[in-house]
Amino acid sequence: MALSEKDEQLLAILRCNARASVSDLARGLNVSRTTVQNRIAKLENSGVIKSYSVELGETYASGLVSVHVSLKVTPKLRQQVSIALRKIHQISQHYSISGDYDFLAIIRAPSLAQVSQILDDICQLDGVERTNSSLILETIFTR
Repeated sequence: MALSEKDEQLLAILRCNARASVSDLARGLNVSRTTVQNRIAKLENSGVIKSYSVELGETYASGLVSVHVSLKVTPKLRQQVSIALRKIHQISQHYSISGDYDFLAIIRAPSLAQVSQILDDICQLDGVERTNSSLILETIFTR
């Protein structure tokens, strides 16, 4: 689906503040509230906007330990492993990747001890052949 310039601007504003009021969005885009409501409905119905989520505040997020975990998985057990990973709430993202590993999981936990326990739990899953973990030292930027 091709988006108009106004739709792109609307998405940019919502990415920064998904709780912005329709009135604030209309002022920011220099259009009517009805236009904003219609555009949001169109973007939601077409699947461009899937959901509205919570972004952790810097004060809280800076206290979390973040780790990238690459997983090599038995091909026939990929779906089973994915289901098990979804149940680990400290895994914030899970990707299927190309290369030597099959999955990439992002863990965000309050301590290295908890990360270590989560890694142990992941390694015990049926189908996980090996893992490779990288501790994130610093986030340069995110979009």
